[in-house]
Amino acid sequence: MQKPKVYKFNAASFDTLTGFYTALYRVIPFLPDYKPAYNLDALHDVLYSGFGKHPVVLIWKHAHKSRQDLGIQTTRDFYQIKIDIGKPYNIQWANKKITALENGKGETLFEILLDLFSDHKNIKLILN
Repeated sequence: MQKPKVYKFNAASFDTLTGFYTALYRVIPFLPDYKPAYNLDALHDVLYSGFGKHPVVLIWKHAHKSRQDLGIQTTRDFYQIKIDIGKPYNIQWANKKITALENGKGETLFEILLDLFSDHKNIKLILN
């Protein structure tokens, strides 16, 4: 069995979703010409690409900080930006997401990221 490669990124170096992508993408090996986009769909694609094809361990240092930084307010702001922009975003969907957050039933960006990683069987995410 192939020993998994270990990659680490540190939440002490960021406090936004953009910062998360920057920190994570710094440690993930990419083809030289490939520049991934900074959104959840692109991250999902990255995890299904070469990075997630073989077993890896991804250590998220200071994840407790990200839990707070990518929490309710940041998530609400994330959806509000989509509402403010309008098309091509689904405003009704974004409003439902905000309502769910306000009612304590919605997922924060941090939780969404955890769910996204859990979909990938070859990636073991360790919150440190």
